[in-house]
Amino acid sequence: MKPMNVGLLGIGTVGGGTWTVLSRNAEEITRRAGRPIRITAVADRNTELAAKVTGGAARVTADAFELVRDSEIDIVVELIGGYTIAKDLVLAAIENGKHVVTANKALLAVHGKEIFAAAQAKGVTVAFEAAVAGGIPIIKALREGLSANRIEWIAGIINGTTNFILSEMRDKGLPFADVLKEAQALGYAEADPTFDIEGVDAAHKITLMSAMAFGIPVQFDKAYIEGITKLEATDIKYAEQLGYRIKLLGIARRRDAGIELRVHPTLIPAKRLIANVEGAMNAVLVQADAVGATLYYGKGAGAEPTASAVIADLVDVTRLATASVEHRVPALAFQADQLVDLPILPIEEVQTAYYLRMRVEDKTGVLADITRILADGKISIDAMLQKEPGEGESQTDIILLTHVAVEGQVNAAIARIEDLATVVGKVTKIRLEELN
Repeated sequence: MKPMNVGLLGIGTVGGGTWTVLSRNAEEITRRAGRPIRITAVADRNTELAAKVTGGAARVTADAFELVRDSEIDIVVELIGGYTIAKDLVLAAIENGKHVVTANKALLAVHGKEIFAAAQAKGVTVAFEAAVAGGIPIIKALREGLSANRIEWIAGIINGTTNFILSEMRDKGLPFADVLKEAQALGYAEADPTFDIEGVDAAHKITLMSAMAFGIPVQFDKAYIEGITKLEATDIKYAEQLGYRIKLLGIARRRDAGIELRVHPTLIPAKRLIANVEGAMNAVLVQADAVGATLYYGKGAGAEPTASAVIADLVDVTRLATASVEHRVPALAFQADQLVDLPILPIEEVQTAYYLRMRVEDKTGVLADITRILADGKISIDAMLQKEPGEGESQTDIILLTHVAVEGQVNAAIARIEDLATVVGKVTKIRLEELN
C-alpha cells in the first residue's frame, strides 16, 4: 500500500527520538500499521541539525507553514510546543486536511475546544498520546481500554521534575531550593522550571484526562493549581512518621455536584503503590466502577519514551485513515455531540482529608482550643502527632490529620485557629487522599 507520508515540525529531543525509533523499528511498525509510515519532510529553524539527524533521507525546510500545506503530506506531527505558533500550525494543518499528532499538552489544554472542533469539521484526527505521561499509554487506556466503565476518579504523578524533587527532599532531608538546584544540574529541571514546580504542566495533563474520563469539554482555566515551592522538609518528615508520603498529584474526581479538577501536593498512604513511585517516573491511578483500580507506570519524559507514544498515534491514524469519521475512535473518548457540561467545582467545595501543622506555645489548653474550633466546623480528627519542645524552647508543633471535610469549612477553622494567641504564625495545610 502507499506509505503514509509524515511531516515533522520540530526535530529536537522528541523529534529526534521519533525519527530514530521510526527508522529503527520500521519493519515492525509497518507490520502493525498495514503500510509503511515514513517522515518525508522536516521543518525546523535549525536546518543544519535537521539535515544531520535525517541524513538526507527527508526534505528539510525552515518554513513550517510550507510543510503543513504540502499536498504530499498525510499526517503532521507537531513537536514545537507552546501556545502561539504551534496553534497556528496545527489549525493550518487541519484546514489543509491533514491528520495531526502532537505532544503539546499546553496547546490542547488551553485551546483544545477550538482545535478539536476544527478537526471534527474537517473530518481529520488529532491524536495526543505523547502529551500526557510520556511513554505511558494512558490516553489509549482512557479512550478505549476503559470504555465500558464509569470512571470515578483519576490521580496522577504526571510531572517527573516535581516527583524527583520530592523524592530527594524525602531521602536527603534537604530544603526545596537546594534540591531544585540539584535537579537543574542533573537536567531534570529546566533553567526556568516554573511550569513544573508551580503545577501548571501537571494541570495541563489532568485537564486532558478529565475530559476523557468524564466526557466534558477541556477546561484548563477552571483547574485549581498549587505547586511545591512552599513545601517544607519538616512536613515531608512528619508525613513519613504518620505513614504517608507527599506527592504532587493531578486529581480529577466525579462528584454529585460536578467535577473536582485540581493539582497540589498531597499526602498518600505509604503502602499505596503510587506513593512509592520515585525519581522522575510517572504513574496514573484510575478508579472505575467495573474494573476497579488500575495503575499505569513508566517514564513520563525523554526522547524515546515520548517518541514511542508519538509513533503509536501514527500507527493508529494510519490504521483508521481510510475509515469514515463516525467509525474512528473519538479524540476525547466520547462522541463529539455527547459531551456534557458538568461544572468544575471551586476549590472551596472540594471534599478531602487534611494534614494541618501548627506551631503553638507549650501551654495548657492549647490543644483543647484547637480541637473545639475543628469540632465547631464539623471537622473530625483522624490522627495527631504532638512533638515535645526542645530543651529551653517554649514552642512546639502539633500535627493533625482530619477525616474528609469540605475545604471551605477547613479554611474557616484555620482562620480561627490562627487567631488564637497561643498559635504562632500560619497553619500549614496539605490535602490528603487515601486513594482506596
